[in-house]
Amino acid sequence: METKTKIKGLMVLAFAILFGSNVNAQATLPEAAQNYDQGFRLGFGLSGGYAFEDSFGPTLGLDARLQYDLSKRTSVTLTTGYTHFFVDEGFDDFGIIPVKAGFKGFIYEDSFYLMGEVGAAIPTKSGADTSLLVSPSIGWASKNLDLSLRYEYYTEFVKANGDEGVGQLALRLAYGFRL
Repeated sequence: METKTKIKGLMVLAFAILFGSNVNAQATLPEAAQNYDQGFRLGFGLSGGYAFEDSFGPTLGLDARLQYDLSKRTSVTLTTGYTHFFVDEGFDDFGIIPVKAGFKGFIYEDSFYLMGEVGAAIPTKSGADTSLLVSPSIGWASKNLDLSLRYEYYTEFVKANGDEGVGQLALRLAYGFRL
Protein backbone atom coordinates (compact mmCIF):
# COMPACT_ATOMS: atom_id res chain seq x y z
CA MET A 1 0.00 0.00 0.00
CA GLU A 2 1.29 3.43 -0.89
CA THR A 3 2.44 5.67 1.99
CA LYS A 4 0.06 8.52 1.12
CA THR A 5 -2.87 6.07 1.17
CA LYS A 6 -1.78 4.80 4.61
CA ILE A 7 -1.53 8.36 5.95
CA LYS A 8 -4.97 9.30 4.61
CA GLY A 9 -6.47 6.15 6.12
CA LEU A 10 -4.89 6.82 9.53
CA MET A 11 -6.07 10.44 9.51
CA VAL A 12 -9.65 9.37 8.72
CA LEU A 13 -9.48 6.76 11.49
CA ALA A 14 -8.11 9.32 13.98
CA PHE A 15 -10.90 11.81 13.19
CA ALA A 16 -13.54 9.07 13.44
CA ILE A 17 -12.24 7.98 16.85
CA LEU A 18 -11.93 11.53 18.17
CA PHE A 19 -15.33 12.75 17.06
CA GLY A 20 -17.08 9.39 17.55
CA SER A 21 -15.92 9.25 21.16
CA ASN A 22 -17.35 12.75 21.70
CA VAL A 23 -20.85 11.48 20.87
CA ASN A 24 -20.58 8.55 23.30
CA ALA A 25 -18.91 10.61 26.02
CA GLN A 26 -21.79 13.09 26.18
CA ALA A 27 -24.20 10.44 27.38
CA THR A 28 -21.93 9.11 30.14
CA LEU A 29 -20.39 12.26 31.62
CA PRO A 30 -20.75 12.73 35.37
CA GLU A 31 -23.14 15.49 36.45
CA ALA A 32 -20.27 17.87 37.40
CA ALA A 33 -18.73 17.56 33.94
CA GLN A 34 -22.07 18.07 32.17
CA ASN A 35 -22.19 21.63 33.49
CA TYR A 36 -18.65 22.41 32.30
CA ASP A 37 -18.44 25.33 29.89
CA GLN A 38 -17.22 23.57 26.76
CA GLY A 39 -15.46 25.68 24.20
CA PHE A 40 -12.54 26.36 21.93
CA ARG A 41 -9.02 27.49 22.82
CA LEU A 42 -6.32 28.71 20.46
CA GLY A 43 -2.63 28.54 21.26
CA PHE A 44 0.57 29.63 19.54
CA GLY A 45 3.79 27.83 20.39
CA LEU A 46 7.54 27.88 19.88
CA SER A 47 9.44 24.57 19.92
CA GLY A 48 13.07 23.64 20.08
CA GLY A 49 14.19 20.07 19.69
CA TYR A 50 16.81 17.59 18.62
CA ALA A 51 16.51 14.72 16.13
CA PHE A 52 18.53 11.75 17.38
CA GLU A 53 19.72 10.27 14.09
CA ASP A 54 22.95 10.53 12.07
CA SER A 55 23.04 13.64 9.87
CA PHE A 56 20.12 15.21 11.76
CA GLY A 57 20.46 17.67 14.64
CA PRO A 58 18.58 20.62 16.13
CA THR A 59 15.04 21.57 15.13
CA LEU A 60 13.09 24.79 15.53
CA GLY A 61 9.36 25.18 15.07
CA LEU A 62 6.32 27.42 15.36
CA ASP A 63 2.78 26.10 15.65
CA ALA A 64 -0.87 26.97 16.10
CA ARG A 65 -3.16 24.61 18.02
CA LEU A 66 -6.95 24.67 18.08
CA GLN A 67 -8.35 22.83 21.08
CA TYR A 68 -11.95 21.91 21.87
CA ASP A 69 -12.64 21.05 25.50
CA LEU A 70 -14.96 18.06 25.74
CA SER A 71 -14.94 18.27 29.54
CA LYS A 72 -12.84 19.83 32.28
CA ARG A 73 -10.23 17.08 31.83
CA THR A 74 -10.40 16.04 28.15
CA SER A 75 -9.90 17.86 24.87
CA VAL A 76 -9.41 17.18 21.18
CA THR A 77 -6.79 19.15 19.26
CA LEU A 78 -5.79 20.14 15.73
CA THR A 79 -2.21 21.39 15.32
CA THR A 80 -0.28 22.80 12.38
CA GLY A 81 2.75 25.02 11.88
CA TYR A 82 6.28 24.82 10.54
CA THR A 83 9.34 22.87 11.76
CA HIS A 84 12.85 23.41 10.40
CA PHE A 85 15.44 20.61 10.60
CA PHE A 86 19.09 21.65 10.71
CA VAL A 87 21.26 18.83 9.35
CA ASP A 88 24.98 18.10 9.13
CA GLU A 89 27.27 19.28 6.34
CA GLY A 90 26.78 17.37 3.15
CA PHE A 91 23.01 17.33 3.59
CA ASP A 92 20.45 20.06 2.96
CA ASP A 93 18.40 21.61 5.77
CA PHE A 94 14.68 21.15 5.22
CA GLY A 95 11.31 22.10 6.62
CA ILE A 96 7.95 20.44 7.16
CA ILE A 97 4.39 21.50 7.80
CA PRO A 98 2.94 19.15 10.43
CA VAL A 99 -0.81 18.59 10.41
CA LYS A 100 -1.93 16.61 13.47
CA ALA A 101 -5.13 15.63 15.28
CA GLY A 102 -4.92 14.66 18.91
CA PHE A 103 -6.47 13.89 22.27
CA LYS A 104 -5.42 15.59 25.52
CA GLY A 105 -6.27 14.24 28.95
CA PHE A 106 -5.50 16.04 32.20
CA ILE A 107 -4.18 13.62 34.81
CA TYR A 108 -3.42 15.78 37.85
CA GLU A 109 -5.07 18.93 39.22
CA ASP A 110 -6.29 20.15 35.82
CA SER A 111 -2.72 21.27 35.06
CA PHE A 112 -0.65 18.21 34.10
CA TYR A 113 -1.66 16.32 30.98
CA LEU A 114 -0.82 13.54 28.56
CA MET A 115 -1.50 14.03 24.87
CA GLY A 116 -1.25 11.92 21.76
CA GLU A 117 -1.34 13.24 18.21
CA VAL A 118 -1.20 11.59 14.80
CA GLY A 119 -1.02 13.18 11.39
CA ALA A 120 1.20 14.00 8.45
CA ALA A 121 4.51 15.82 8.01
CA ILE A 122 4.25 17.61 4.68
CA PRO A 123 7.69 18.56 3.28
CA THR A 124 8.28 22.08 1.99
CA LYS A 125 10.93 20.78 -0.43
CA SER A 126 9.57 19.44 -3.72
CA GLY A 127 10.21 15.79 -4.43
CA ALA A 128 10.26 14.75 -0.75
CA ASP A 129 7.71 12.27 0.59
CA THR A 130 4.95 13.14 3.04
CA SER A 131 5.49 11.20 6.25
CA LEU A 132 3.22 9.71 8.86
CA LEU A 133 3.80 11.64 12.11
CA VAL A 134 3.12 10.18 15.57
CA SER A 135 3.59 12.43 18.59
CA PRO A 136 3.00 11.58 22.28
CA SER A 137 3.66 14.33 24.85
CA ILE A 138 3.46 15.26 28.51
CA GLY A 139 2.84 18.79 29.66
CA TRP A 140 1.68 21.41 32.12
CA ALA A 141 -0.89 24.09 31.33
CA SER A 142 -2.31 27.09 33.16
CA LYS A 143 -5.00 29.52 32.03
CA ASN A 144 -2.72 30.97 29.32
CA LEU A 145 0.62 29.12 29.35
CA ASP A 146 1.43 25.63 28.09
CA LEU A 147 4.78 23.87 28.52
CA SER A 148 5.22 20.39 27.09
CA LEU A 149 7.82 17.79 26.16
CA ARG A 150 7.02 15.67 23.13
CA TYR A 151 8.52 12.90 21.06
CA GLU A 152 7.81 12.92 17.34
CA TYR A 153 8.42 10.03 14.98
CA TYR A 154 8.49 10.50 11.20
CA THR A 155 8.09 7.20 9.32
CA GLU A 156 9.35 8.35 5.91
CA PHE A 157 12.42 10.40 6.86
CA VAL A 158 15.60 8.70 5.68
CA LYS A 159 18.60 8.28 7.99
CA ALA A 160 22.21 8.61 6.81
CA ASN A 161 22.46 4.80 6.55
CA GLY A 162 19.42 4.66 4.22
CA ASP A 163 16.91 3.28 6.75
CA GLU A 164 13.57 5.03 7.17
CA GLY A 165 12.23 6.47 10.42
CA VAL A 166 13.54 9.45 12.40
CA GLY A 167 12.56 10.59 15.89
CA GLN A 168 12.99 13.89 17.68
CA LEU A 169 12.48 15.17 21.22
CA ALA A 170 11.16 18.74 21.50
CA LEU A 171 10.21 21.25 24.19
CA ARG A 172 7.22 23.52 23.43
CA LEU A 173 6.28 26.80 25.11
CA ALA A 174 2.93 28.25 24.10
CA TYR A 175 0.47 31.01 24.88
CA GLY A 176 -3.21 30.16 24.61
CA PHE A 177 -6.58 31.73 25.17
CA ARG A 178 -10.31 30.95 24.99
CA LEU A 179 -12.15 31.89 21.81
